[in-house]
Amino acid sequence: MAGLDWLSARPIAHRGLHDASACLIENTASAFAAAIAADYGIETDLQISADGEAMVHHDDALGRLTDGHGPLAGMTATALKAVPFKATADRIQTLGELCDQVAGRVPLLLELKGHFDGDVRLVQRVSDVLNSYAGPVAVMSFDPGLIEAARAIAPGLPRGIVAERHYAHHEWDRMPKPAKRRLAHLLHMHRTRPHFAAYAVKDLPSPAPVLARLLFGLPLLTWTVRSEADRKTAARWADQVIFEGWRP
Repeated sequence: MAGLDWLSARPIAHRGLHDASACLIENTASAFAAAIAADYGIETDLQISADGEAMVHHDDALGRLTDGHGPLAGMTATALKAVPFKATADRIQTLGELCDQVAGRVPLLLELKGHFDGDVRLVQRVSDVLNSYAGPVAVMSFDPGLIEAARAIAPGLPRGIVAERHYAHHEWDRMPKPAKRRLAHLLHMHRTRPHFAAYAVKDLPSPAPVLARLLFGLPLLTWTVRSEADRKTAARWADQVIFEGWRP
């Protein structure tokens, strides 16, 4: 896709430039402000609320970093915006509020959280919000169904696929091995037609992303870069890093 040079032009702060020791919690306005001040791109996560709003939060339930408990999908946007992050003044933002905060000053990379269940409400809401956003922005997801939906709903919006080689974390336990192999080897590309890929640095080099980059010119981002050793791997195989806990 033409005009994607911004995607790899600068390092991207994973969930903002967060540092719990400094009370900068991931995916908060404070962490995003720190990333903007340091001139890093911002990677963040979006979940769908009960009333169809795109909310800035990684987990699909409250409790790990916030007060409260229960799934975000069971609460309205108004209720979620009132939820505080522990030991901070930050609250959960909507995508619209994030866009207002960033205002095009640094690139935004939005990971769409899905459940491989065909629910594309998040894609539609993100598309609606971004229609009035002028800054550099792209969406990506582990769920090919969401990226296929983005291709249909917002074909001009840059889209990418997030993947890894082994899917060994317990969150993937319910996914059959053949499905994991299809994801690892990007076998959905004829449907999703991604403009870029974001692949786990611990799994580089892997054939699918390397070939997609070399043969088809797909920009390759890599996550989550946390050390100099990771940086060296990224420098050899990828176009840019998504980092945390360490600065490029």
